[in-house]
Amino acid sequence: MAPPDTRTQILDAAEHLFAERGYRGTSVRAITDLAGANLAAVGYHFGSKAELLAAVARRVVEPINAAQCAGLDRVLARTADPAVAELVEAFAGPLFDEMPAGDEGGARRSRLIVTILSDPAEEVRSWTGAGQNTVRERYLAAFARALPGLSPEELRFRIRGVLAVTAVDRLEVYQRPAPDCPSPVAGEAARHWAITFLAAAMSAPPTGT
Repeated sequence: MAPPDTRTQILDAAEHLFAERGYRGTSVRAITDLAGANLAAVGYHFGSKAELLAAVARRVVEPINAAQCAGLDRVLARTADPAVAELVEAFAGPLFDEMPAGDEGGARRSRLIVTILSDPAEEVRSWTGAGQNTVRERYLAAFARALPGLSPEELRFRIRGVLAVTAVDRLEVYQRPAPDCPSPVAGEAARHWAITFLAAAMSAPPTGT
């Protein structure tokens, strides 16, 4: 097998460091040192550190988005009015599939998604493009039909909560628990628990009623 090219090596190194240190805690020099590339390579292949972050995020998120769209298509092909649990399964299931237990790549992807959700750097919040927006809007529309009592603001909040809970659960699978703490559950049990919990949370009455 041929070794990865310089662009891929930079993406791999950046994914590792952004996930571990966040955007501002990661220097271009640290990325190129880990990748075994020269400092100018980031500019040549990506243009800037911010554009490199966008490329890293897209590489992680686009397969998840594609699976989410395919899942929603399958649900809507069965019924025009799917249940909330079916929508949650289609939305959250790919996060489990792309971040399987026991896989170091899955660990990095889960850490990176947590970083994307929580890092205060403006560059982390502004990397999304048309593809990500399309997936979000499709699910917002589907959940809005299933949950007509929720305001758009609360619906968006709950969908962000689905992402956060799933990413943190996947991340915890890879962390070393303290000696007196039980290890987190991995595999199908964790997936089933999470989707059951998240479907109930999504279906809760509107806040304040």
